Amino acid sequence: MFEKVLIANRGEIALRILRACKELGIKTVAVYSKADRDLKHVRLADESVCIGPNASAESYLNIPAIIAAMEITDSVAVHPGYGFLAENADFAEQVQKSGFVFIGPDADVIRLMGDKVSAIDAMKKAGVPTVPGSDGPLPDDREACSVIAERIGYPIIIKAAAGGGGRGMRVVHTASALWNSIQVTKSEAKAAFGDDTVYMEKFLQNPRHVEVQILADGQGNAIHLFDRDCSLQRRHQKVIEEAPAPGIDMALREQVYDACTRACNEISYRGAGTFEFLYEDGGFYFIEMNTRIQVEHPVTEMITGVDLIREQIKVCTGEPLSIKQEDIKVTGHAFECRINAEDAKTFMPSPGLVKTFHPPGGLGIRVDSHLYGGYTVPPYYDSMIAKVITYGDDRRSALKRMEIALEELVVDGIKTNTDLQKELVRDSAFGEGGVNIHYLEKKLGL
Repeated sequence: MFEKVLIANRGEIALRILRACKELGIKTVAVYSKADRDLKHVRLADESVCIGPNASAESYLNIPAIIAAMEITDSVAVHPGYGFLAENADFAEQVQKSGFVFIGPDADVIRLMGDKVSAIDAMKKAGVPTVPGSDGPLPDDREACSVIAERIGYPIIIKAAAGGGGRGMRVVHTASALWNSIQVTKSEAKAAFGDDTVYMEKFLQNPRHVEVQILADGQGNAIHLFDRDCSLQRRHQKVIEEAPAPGIDMALREQVYDACTRACNEISYRGAGTFEFLYEDGGFYFIEMNTRIQVEHPVTEMITGVDLIREQIKVCTGEPLSIKQEDIKVTGHAFECRINAEDAKTFMPSPGLVKTFHPPGGLGIRVDSHLYGGYTVPPYYDSMIAKVITYGDDRRSALKRMEIALEELVVDGIKTNTDLQKELVRDSAFGEGGVNIHYLEKKLGL
């Protein structure tokens, strides 16, 4: 087991990693920006190092500063959490070249799956179902692009190969708009990601967002931990997640699970990862793989009893997976509501002093948060301040517990989106299960 791990992140996920390390007997190092000196995990870590000023570019995205912090603290490994440098292949490579362990897949695997074109190609070879598309980057030829679009069938979507987070995408409904849309998307991709490579896919009009959680050791052992539904989204940002996804045929699920674990072994994947799919009319279509732990990992932990962070750390020590597929069973149902420091109606961020924080409690309720009374939420980072997770014997009971938990939650001093979450868990269509990815935006009139 690692003697000391540096946590290259902040907020609730940093605290989550710290707790897992403590359970494994691993010493911890917290790195922080000047704005984050009062974070809970910074206070609880064995050591802490300030790595720069408030801006992420000068602190949490500052690779030399993080590696220097590992050197001066004699850390053995680094856990990147999610966001920031978690899927940065250059960071993983520099960590490894500096003699440390990156808790995640190898840099080459991150690069393979981080490029949407190469990822789709790898998944096709592994038998993972994909969206009909251009099967590679679009050529710089207007007529050739038109032929590809006609073969796929309108509407189509143009996507940046290096894109993510909802950026670098444009839907095209007619042949007359195709070429201009390609050029605009290429320009946006170049500006946002430094890479103007784009590709084309069939645009699915009313899909759900369903993802499969996996664990693999890079030694030929990979398992799945079933699936999650993350369809309740606003501007491609998830709002509520649940596990397992409701109303999908088990035989179809098993086919997708098998394809995902087979793909992990073929690319020598190591660590925790998530295969994201669009699901429509009884079909799964791969869209991307996240080569890291996910924000919504707790719902999978609740229904399987597996600590994903612990297992992620253990396989990255070089140990083979200690869990077999037959050991993993689904029990009950779980939901997660993301609580953000923002106005529930305008979605404007609401940083500031938290005067009172009272998390809900009771059977089947879990709260992952770095908040405490007297903590000041800074304006420089993502607005998520807590995750409320509930578990029940079935979907209905888990949802009812979420309704009760949100009523109990108190965050005084700043605005939060709790009122929106209360409205959503009482929504009749969501209560029935299976809403598509456009449902929330239509409900909000966006």
